[in-house]
This record gives sequence, structure tokens and C-alpha cells, in this order.
Amino acid sequence: MTGLTTYLASRPEVEVLGSAQHARAEVAVVAAPRLTAEIASRLRRAAAQVGAPVVLIVDEVGETDVLAAVECRVVAVLQRASVTDEVVLGNVLAAATGGGSMPPAMVAELMRHVERLQRQVVAPEGGPNQLTSREADVLRLMADGLDTAEIAGRLCYSERTIKNVFYGITTRLNLRNRPHAVAYALRKGMI
Repeated sequence: MTGLTTYLASRPEVEVLGSAQHARAEVAVVAAPRLTAEIASRLRRAAAQVGAPVVLIVDEVGETDVLAAVECRVVAVLQRASVTDEVVLGNVLAAATGGGSMPPAMVAELMRHVERLQRQVVAPEGGPNQLTSREADVLRLMADGLDTAEIAGRLCYSERTIKNVFYGITTRLNLRNRPHAVAYALRKGMI
């Protein structure tokens, strides 16, 4: 990290601050083996005090680290093995202007999380236009072309239960038949 600090200090577009001046920082660069609970805790405290975006350099990164990273104001995650001084500089400058960079797996996990949140906010669990997990399973299997007996066998329910689940869906959502129910659920992103 000393070599990186020296490199960044030599660049005219960057001012490297000492630890006593951290409150003035526009971007923080943090290097750690991985985003542990202890590192995340430190970053959260720094985010609360300073609020500067963070460029995080780690040896290894996991998909599950994405929420902790976002919570800590991390806007760029770089893997140490593939990082160069120029890459860090580019990410620091991007972070200073509101940009960021994450590994594709972390971006995918973040998108999945946003989608889950959006579904919860737009149609909260148990709302009149929301499907229960059992209803969604039944409609998914209907969309796959299975009949009532096949759905019952796959989900380990009786045929009567499957018919009751489907009746509940069609009544609550004011749907006419199987194709209408499946098309509605697909259009609304429920299945």
C-alpha cells in the first residue's frame, strides 16, 4: 500500500491526506484481505463521520459482501491480484465524481436485492395483488404446462388443494381461467 500511496501522492489531480485530515477526504481508499465484519464496522463509522465514498481493495470478494459494501459507502471494489496503480487512480477519480466499479457477480447480487426490495415495496407480502409462495409455485407449474394432478404430485399436495389455491388466485385477482392467470402473473413479474 505504501507504493500506491506514493504513486497517488505524485499525481497532480490527487491530494493524499494524513490520518489527522481524514475529515476533509473526498474519497477514501481502503485495502484489506476481505470485507470482514470488523472492516465493515470501521467503514460504517467512517461513513457516518466523513461520508466520503470508498474505493475498497481486497484479496477476495464474495457476492454476499455487496450489501455490506453498499452500506459502508463502498463505490468501487477492486481485487488486489488484478489491480494496478492506474486502475486505482481511475477509480478514485471516478468515485470523486459519483462513479463506481464492482465485480460483475456483486452487481448481479445487488440487482437481485433491488428486485426483491422493489417487489416488497410495490406489492408487499400478503397484499391483495401479491402471490404467496405456494400460489406462485402453482402458477409457475401451470405456465410450464402441467395439469392439476401433475402439479399436485410435484408440490406434494392433493388435487383438491391445488384447485383451491387456483380458485383463490382467480377470485382475488379477478381472473377468468388458467391462461389468463398465467399471463397476468408473467406480465406483473409475479412468476
